[in-house]
Amino acid sequence: MLGLLVGALGVVFGDIGTSPLYVMKVVFGEADYQLPITRLAVLGLISLILWTVTLVVSVKYIMFIMRADNAGEGGIMALVARVRKSPMTGWHKPVLVFLGLLGVALFYGDSAITPAISVLSAVEGISVVDTRLSSLVLPLTVAILIGLFWIQKYGTATIGKVFGPVMLLWFLVIAAGGINQIVHYPAVLQALNPFSALQFARELPLTAFTAMGAVVLAITGAEALYADMGHFGRAPIARSWFLVVFPALALCYMGQGALLLTSPEAVNNPFYLLFPAAVHIPLLVLAAAATLIASQSVISGAFSLTRQAVQLNFLPRMRILHTSDRESGQIYVPMVNLLLFLVVMLVVLLFESSVRLAGAYGIAVSGAIAVDSILFFALAFTLWRAAPVYRWLLAVLAGVFLCVDIILVSANLSKIVHGGWVPLLAAAGVLLVIDTWRRGQRIVVRERKQLEGPLQTFITRLHQHELGDVSRVPGQAVFIGHHPGLTPLALHAAVEKFKELPDKVAIVYVQVSEHAHVPEHERAQCSSLEYADGVSQVVLTFGYHDAPNVPRELERLRGTSPELDFDPYAAAYFISLTEVIMTTRHNLAPWRKSLYSILDRNKLSSGMYYKLPFENTTELRALIKL
Repeated sequence: MLGLLVGALGVVFGDIGTSPLYVMKVVFGEADYQLPITRLAVLGLISLILWTVTLVVSVKYIMFIMRADNAGEGGIMALVARVRKSPMTGWHKPVLVFLGLLGVALFYGDSAITPAISVLSAVEGISVVDTRLSSLVLPLTVAILIGLFWIQKYGTATIGKVFGPVMLLWFLVIAAGGINQIVHYPAVLQALNPFSALQFARELPLTAFTAMGAVVLAITGAEALYADMGHFGRAPIARSWFLVVFPALALCYMGQGALLLTSPEAVNNPFYLLFPAAVHIPLLVLAAAATLIASQSVISGAFSLTRQAVQLNFLPRMRILHTSDRESGQIYVPMVNLLLFLVVMLVVLLFESSVRLAGAYGIAVSGAIAVDSILFFALAFTLWRAAPVYRWLLAVLAGVFLCVDIILVSANLSKIVHGGWVPLLAAAGVLLVIDTWRRGQRIVVRERKQLEGPLQTFITRLHQHELGDVSRVPGQAVFIGHHPGLTPLALHAAVEKFKELPDKVAIVYVQVSEHAHVPEHERAQCSSLEYADGVSQVVLTFGYHDAPNVPRELERLRGTSPELDFDPYAAAYFISLTEVIMTTRHNLAPWRKSLYSILDRNKLSSGMYYKLPFENTTELRALIKL
């Protein structure tokens, strides 16, 4: 448990743990918020931060949403998967799935902002050491980010071992810095009282509402608690949060408030000025390490989310590399890494400072959190058939949490023109790609099924020699099918055009379950065919968190039947690929057809995706009208 607690500190809490670097500086140092450094404003703002964190993270996520796991896995894609397999009827399910995909798109927008603002805010501490070094902030940030994205291909198996201890040191240091200032101004502890936030909102309602646009920066990374639940489990994450992370964050925020009330000139960088000048340089190094860990967590989350989306057919197949022999979750997606790098570089060069970038940050975070709430409570009302009194309690909780989400989203709407358009534009692009791929796939699948035809009918015609004189040659062949019960197009070609078939044939269909994982002993389902004559049918079902490997699964089935008694690594594999031909049919907008065609041409081949032996794999193409 101790190892899981420390590990959770390094992987789960990097993003939310580095928020104190910029939250207070943004609120009191940016002209758009215009918060005066008064006792009422400072205590009220800190109280708003602490109680927003309490409601959103401690209560909503840890106490409730993290209970809505999918075979132990969390994250917004887990909610989407549960919605898809839920007993909902009518228009509710497609609408909720679309909302979930919107949340996925917003997470990608968040992934493009987090590395930029985290590293920028850490490096900006160099100007506290010496103001003459301010010109180095941007070049150093760019250099660090280049290094961060470059090392992704090597994986996090080795460096991950130091993430936990570094973040533990980080939380201890920021807690100590907060305590150091609190002892000089103990009155700041009044911020723990929620009435400080209520008094602030009552006396300065417009100012308090505007400040909520920055308060959301204190809960960035809340989604990571849920998304990374599969790596550590709910209990270690909850214990790490309540025992280490939340107390350290609360002390740090209150310490910054005490500093501002005693030394208002510290508004330029209240985090670094918590500490004496003698430790600024080592603190700068520690902050840079912490922000790299925070960025790494978000990038890894984007890789994991992409794999889930590919498995559930929301995105075209991509090259996914496993960087660890022991941990299936440690993956590297080159295409996503490249796109994230380009967007992050653009964001850094466009905004140049963490304060300016903060306006672009809140809208993606608050939007994704709101989507989580909607999906969770929709599932709760559908699946939890509790007594009426509990359903009323659930309705009250939904009202409270959704009101908080609406306030956070509304307070950030004004930031769209100040940079909030960046993550929204990124999210719109991702959503457009997902929607176009899904629409195109529906058409292609329908056309393909018409070409394939029933497998049993095909086998019967083969047995009765209605398909001509087909010679059986020595050897073993595996035909990869797409739809169980239908004939792979590659098998059509082998029989109808080449007029030959190996003695032993396995027709393998690969499908992905709505569950995160499918146990190895439950993945394969073999069924017999009438007049099979050496032909077997196998359906392999993987979870959306599993890595499909067809030869490995066939090796487990070796010898279970005469047709499957062969070496799957020496067999010949045949795959039927589709090549889209655009037509003038009005089933999809012309620009969507062009986009789908680009996605389809650049997707990863089935042979690589299913880990088929390259030298034994033959790809046959079939033309599909779009």
